[in-house]
Formats: sequence, structure tokens, C-alpha cells
Amino acid sequence: MKNIKNPLSLLAFIAIVGAVQFAGTLSTAQSLIEWYPQLAKPVFNPPNWIFAPVWTILYLLIAVSGWMVWTRREGNEKPVDGALTVFAVQIFLNAAWSFLFFGMRSPYLGIIGIAFLWLAIAFNIFSFYRISKNAAYLLLPYIFWVSFAALLNFAVWQLN
Repeated sequence: MKNIKNPLSLLAFIAIVGAVQFAGTLSTAQSLIEWYPQLAKPVFNPPNWIFAPVWTILYLLIAVSGWMVWTRREGNEKPVDGALTVFAVQIFLNAAWSFLFFGMRSPYLGIIGIAFLWLAIAFNIFSFYRISKNAAYLLLPYIFWVSFAALLNFAVWQLN
């Protein structure tokens, strides 16, 4: 397929997902300084330095996964377009969670947002699996991390 040979299409997916990461960072920056350090956190809360590298790796996996499905588009437009729509929704919900939790400084709204995000990721994995098993597998670390983040979000809400 010609899309696989086009590195610009992969770079476009990385840029799109990177833009979401950047939008999430804008929502979190001030709260990470002023609000989040003041919150009570559970004993299983990882050190703050771990979040940036983990999310960077996850966003790269998300981008490659989306690109892998996009490369299957020729002759397969309808299923691929549907799967990429789910992909776009979960990317949007990812940024929305950052805004809800950090931007609005609301662990409660974060729980609601992360529940929708988790469902969207699960549906994304299912829809990608039908097109590219490898693309779906690349999203597994993402749903595991978001599951952990949901538990952490819930614990922060309970403690505060």
C-alpha cells in the first residue's frame, strides 16, 4: 500500500496526537504548580516525574496505532473511517479529561470524563482489532494506564 511508504502520513498522526498532548499540557500546567501538590494522594500515587515519559510513550503508541489503521483504508474505507472516528473521539476525550481534572480542578468531573475515555478506548481497541490486530495491541498499554489513572483519580476524589 502506498500509504505505508509515505512517512509524512505517520508524521501527521504523530503531530495530531502530539497536539492533543500539548492541549492537555496547557490544561494541566498551572494546576500542577498551584493545586495538585496540595491534594491528598493515595499511597500508590507514582512520583510526578513518571507521568511525562509514560504519556509520551503512550501518545506515540496511539499515533502509530491510528496510522496503522489509516494505512488499511484503500478498498476498506467504511470500516476504517468508522474506526478512525472512534479514534478521534477517544483522543478528544483524552484532552477533555485533562481539562476536567486539572483545568477545572475537579476530581469528580475527572471521574466522569475518565469513565467515558475508558469506554472510548475499549471501543477503539475493538474497532481497530477488526482491521489490524497489531494496531489494537498497541492500544493495550494505553487502556491499562488509563485504568490505573481512573483508580488514582477516584482515590484523589475520595481523599479530598
